[in-house]
Amino acid sequence: MDQTPLSRAIAYEKEHGDKITPEERPLFHLSPRTGWLNDPNGFSFYKGQYHLFYQYNPYNTVWGPMHWGHAVSSDLLHWEYLPCVMAPDEAYDIGGVFSGSAVTLDDGRQLLMYTGVTDDLFKRDSNPMQVQCVATGDGLTYTKYEGNPVIGVEDIPSGSDPRDFRDPKVWRREDGSFRAICANRSEDGSGQILLFESPDGFHWKRKKIFLKNENRYGLMWECPDFFTLDGRGVLLLSPMDMLPEGFEFHNGNGNVCFLGKYDDENETFEPDHVQAIDSGIDFYASQTMLAPDGRRIMIGWMQNPDGSSYRVTPRPWYGQMTVPREIFLKDGRLWQQPIRELMNLRKNEVIYKDVKVDNECRLEGVKGRTIDLTVRIRPEDAENPYHKFILRFAMNGEFYTQLSFRYKENVLKLDRKFSGSRRAVINQRRCLVKTRSEELKLRVILDRYSVEVFINDGEQAMTALLYTEMTADNIMFFSDGAAVIDVEKYDLMD
Repeated sequence: MDQTPLSRAIAYEKEHGDKITPEERPLFHLSPRTGWLNDPNGFSFYKGQYHLFYQYNPYNTVWGPMHWGHAVSSDLLHWEYLPCVMAPDEAYDIGGVFSGSAVTLDDGRQLLMYTGVTDDLFKRDSNPMQVQCVATGDGLTYTKYEGNPVIGVEDIPSGSDPRDFRDPKVWRREDGSFRAICANRSEDGSGQILLFESPDGFHWKRKKIFLKNENRYGLMWECPDFFTLDGRGVLLLSPMDMLPEGFEFHNGNGNVCFLGKYDDENETFEPDHVQAIDSGIDFYASQTMLAPDGRRIMIGWMQNPDGSSYRVTPRPWYGQMTVPREIFLKDGRLWQQPIRELMNLRKNEVIYKDVKVDNECRLEGVKGRTIDLTVRIRPEDAENPYHKFILRFAMNGEFYTQLSFRYKENVLKLDRKFSGSRRAVINQRRCLVKTRSEELKLRVILDRYSVEVFINDGEQAMTALLYTEMTADNIMFFSDGAAVIDVEKYDLMD
C-alpha cells in the first residue's frame, strides 16, 4: 500500500530519530526528532501538557518541504516526541505547511491554524501564494479542515502581496469569538499586520489593518504575536532586513517588541515603545503562550536565519529552541528570565563571595557546559573602576567564547569568533547595558551547543549558538583593573 506524505514522514522520523542518543542532543533545549527545525508553532497548554509544534523537514538537516513536528512536556524542559502532525499533501499547502498557532475549541478539540503554500517552491515555474488553513485534533492526531483555506488571498487588502501572507497567531476573546493576526507585505513593500475575526475558528473575515510598518523596521514582518500584559498591548515580530539603530536591531533578520496602548473595545493598538527582544546573535520567530498559572512564556528559534546554512560537524539533527522564558514588563520595557522550572535541574552548588579579580582568575569548581552561572561584577574602587571585565567560557587551549564589559562605556559584547567557527558567520554582538549601584549582574545558561545570557535579572538577553567541542568546559575571569565578583554556579542535570 502506498504511504501518504504524512505516514511516510512518521515512519521516517521514528526510524531515524530513535537512533539519536540523548547525549548527542542538548540537555534541555528542544531539538528536532530528526532533520531540520525552525520556527516554534502552536505553543500551547492542552490536556494537561505543554505542546510545542515546530517547522520541520524530517528528511534532511537543511530547510526543505515544511511539515509540523510535535513534542510535549510537563515542565518545558523534558520533551517527549510525538508523531509528526502535518505534511504538505493538499493543493492549498503542497508547497509547505508553514508557521502558525493553536487554540482550544468549545468541544475540547485543539485547533491548529497555519499557513499553506499553494505551489511547490522548488519548481522552476513555481508561483506560490500563501493562504491560511486550519486542522483539528486531540493532541496526538490532527485532520485538516475540508473547507481550507479559511482565509485566502482575496481576503488581503488591495495591493498587498499574496506571496507574503503568513504566520497566523490565533486567540479567543472573552466572548468566545476568535481573532488572528497575520503578517503580510503591503503595497509599499514593507510589512503590515492584518487582524481577522471569526465566530467559530473556521469562518473568517478581515477586520482591519492592525499595524503598518511604513518602512520603519525592516521590510517584511514575520511571526507576529499579540497579547496584553499588565494592561499594555504587546506585539512581538521578526522583521526581515532591518537596519541598525545605535545598539539596537543589529541582526538584519531580527526580533522586535512593540509596547503600547490597546483599546479592547475597538481592537486598536498604538505602540509607544519599541525594543529588540534579544540582543544576541541567534534568536528569531518567538511565540508565547499563557500558562495555567498565569505566566506569559516565550520561546524562540535559536538561530539567525542568515547563518542557518553553516555546519561545523555533521549531525542527524539541526536547529533548537531557546529555553522557555517568563516575560514581564518593568520600567517600561519587556523583561525576560528563564522559566523557574530550570532551577529544578540545579545540582552541585558552588558559591564565591567578594573575589578580587585583577588580571586572570580561575575558581575551583566553576566549569562545565550544562551549567547555570550567575556573576555579579563591581569595581573594587568606584573612583578608579576597572576598564574591562571578561568572562570566558566553553574554553580549552584552543577555543572559547566570551562576554566582555567595558565599565565606562556600559557596553557588553558577546563574542564567539574563537568558538570553532570556520566561516564568516556573525560572531559578535554588542548591547548597551546599565549598571545598578555600580554592579552588573549576568546569568549565563550553557547547554552544550548554546549560551543564553540574562542581564540584570532579565532587563536584556543575548543568545548564541556555540560550535565548540564538548571537551572545552573551562571558565576564566579577567579584569583590566581591579574588580570584585560574586559567583553562583550550578550544574544542570536530570
